[in-house]
Amino acid sequence: MNIGWQVFLKELKDALRDRRTLMAVLMSSVMMGPLMLFALSTLVEGMEKRAEAREVFVAGIDNAPGLRNYLERQTWKVLPAPADYERALERSQLGDPVLVVAKNFEADLVAGERPLLEIVTSSANQRADGAAGRLEDLVQGYAREQAGLRLMVRGVAPMLLQPMQVERRDLANPAARAARLTGMLPFFVLMAVLYGALNAALDTTAGERERGSLEPLLMNPATRLSLVVGKWGAVAAVGMLVAILSSLSFLPSQMLFKSEQLAALFRYDWPEALAFLGLLLPLAGALAAVLMAIAIRCKTFKEAQASSTVVVLVVSLLPMLTLFNQDGEKPWHLWVPALAQSTLMSRVLKGEFISTTDMLVPAAACAVLATVCVVYIARQFQTTAVR
Repeated sequence: MNIGWQVFLKELKDALRDRRTLMAVLMSSVMMGPLMLFALSTLVEGMEKRAEAREVFVAGIDNAPGLRNYLERQTWKVLPAPADYERALERSQLGDPVLVVAKNFEADLVAGERPLLEIVTSSANQRADGAAGRLEDLVQGYAREQAGLRLMVRGVAPMLLQPMQVERRDLANPAARAARLTGMLPFFVLMAVLYGALNAALDTTAGERERGSLEPLLMNPATRLSLVVGKWGAVAAVGMLVAILSSLSFLPSQMLFKSEQLAALFRYDWPEALAFLGLLLPLAGALAAVLMAIAIRCKTFKEAQASSTVVVLVVSLLPMLTLFNQDGEKPWHLWVPALAQSTLMSRVLKGEFISTTDMLVPAAACAVLATVCVVYIARQFQTTAVR
């Protein structure tokens, strides 16, 4: 066990001394939280400014003076649409949909006909397509007003068109509503932990094998298991360091919020940070063992990098199962490493209750996976597969 401890200290010192590992730790953990929240805040701030501007682009507004009057009464600023608005929308150069008014719109409306109002947008233009629904609601309000006026002229109460009241009641709490914007944070935290441990795991196995420094270590009279545990502990420690820094980086990063609304909705304090740590620390140990188990059979560092892309791909795809699964969360999700952490971290951001069992199941799955991989690596050492 003393040899294992010495190996742990040596490998940890070498890992933190390595520039690639150090840059991975700093870039993936320390900078990730501030950059993510700053980018998210900038996005929300831009959306809020567009909503507060209350501007609508209209082509042919002179053909509908009544519509202009309605829009201005609703405190909207009517702007002429660019001459090449279709091309601008297709190229995402225009971030607002365009309302197109036909030439005979006002005359047809007075004549009791149903003139056409066209909302031009592009589904490939996310900003314009997202604002199209708001513009459609605005135009529908004008249509209801005109319908009400026609009924009043004929002595019919406009309320007959609405025999019932329909109201929407949102059951989501503020944290759950904010999670629609912050839902990608668990994915980036998972990838930060993975990449934080990646270089250390490859260097302590395939890297040492390529440099020829692994064979002298195997000549040590210590048991192969103690050597592997020491190496695995160092790699896991690096991954856990990334997990700690990533989870804690969101606390001071909230000061970078530009959007007051997002700052009020985003609830991430010490309880949430500790919950993240409870989920990520076991995963860091499991990922370290898996990466080492894959790299131990590789002869060079580059070969190990190529082989580890499978782990990176699996870890990045597992959280997406919740996006494609329309039936909601399944019990078996908690038994799959990476998927369980992503699921539970999303629940933490939504402010939902997480039981002790929910925390222990992923930890147990990670412990089993790490144990299997460590034993496998020790057997590889024992059978002198490393040459």
